[in-house]
Amino acid sequence: MGRRPGAGVTIRAIADEAGVSIATVSRVINGRAPVAPATREMVRQAAERLGGAPGGIGPTAAHPVLVYCPYVLTDYFGTIVTSVVETLALHGRRAVVQAGETAQGQTSTLLDLPGQPGIAGAVLVLPPSSTEDLQALHARRYPLVVIDPRVELPEDVASVSAAHAAGARRITGHLLSLGHRRIGFVGGPVDWQASRSRFVGHASALAEIGLLTEPDLVRHVEEPTAELGYRAALSLLEQAEPPTAVVAFNDKTAAGALRAARHRGLRVPEDLSVTGFDDSELSESTTPMLTTARQPLEEMGRMAVSLLMRLVAGHAVDTLHVELATPLVVRESTARVGRAPRTG
Repeated sequence: MGRRPGAGVTIRAIADEAGVSIATVSRVINGRAPVAPATREMVRQAAERLGGAPGGIGPTAAHPVLVYCPYVLTDYFGTIVTSVVETLALHGRRAVVQAGETAQGQTSTLLDLPGQPGIAGAVLVLPPSSTEDLQALHARRYPLVVIDPRVELPEDVASVSAAHAAGARRITGHLLSLGHRRIGFVGGPVDWQASRSRFVGHASALAEIGLLTEPDLVRHVEEPTAELGYRAALSLLEQAEPPTAVVAFNDKTAAGALRAARHRGLRVPEDLSVTGFDDSELSESTTPMLTTARQPLEEMGRMAVSLLMRLVAGHAVDTLHVELATPLVVRESTARVGRAPRTG
């Protein structure tokens, strides 16, 4: 005989349905002791099947998720974190956000997460934690997803990022199609996975037409800001044989490159083509507007939450490393070598 929904569901009944002990169900209900996320989800689902959720096992009492972003929530990081928080809300989860400079000194606390009751899992945005730390968290079966990993991750640590190499290859390929052959490259921090991947994409586009990367055309910045982008681009443009185009790490460094061009008395794009990466609001606010690659920041946040919810529920996840497309957005900052772009 089926059980009438809401009719006196007992802890023993839930324990039998979930295949766990009464003590485990009690710990889930009370939240006073750590329970593996997969076990917690089994208990919740068992309660739902029986038509009741005593003590708040149901979705409204789902444990929150840590959202860790040790950077100032500017347009880039703010967009990602907002998307994560909003998507968690759609899943009935509250976000516990650690962000900004205060979070930078809390990297060691990430290793303590498995022992903290009441936190279901974590979404880590460009975490500075070492590969070993993230591997240790994963080895303890702690559900986590990394967005835009700074370093190359082990195969079994879930991550979501943009297709950095493919996006950079499209950008450089676009410049090559316009006749540029001496192309400067301003990369991000040398230890960032995104910076390395974008350089690989840039180099592969050059290799496709038989060109090698020239060391005197490559610069890296310690932080992807407009000021450091300006300095790096200026050092490229002050050479005896300057580039006819500059590929910048992101839209901010590209804005710095535009400033460097003005400093040298160069017109963009008539004398110099400049490209960015991200397709942030800044890319449409510069003069001229930037040709760039679009990073799907909001979708990265949504995809990370989707992966995390599956991990929290104990489901198998076949694809742990997800790369999202980075389409080319052509605007006014690029043109054929020695020619102004067509207007009207």
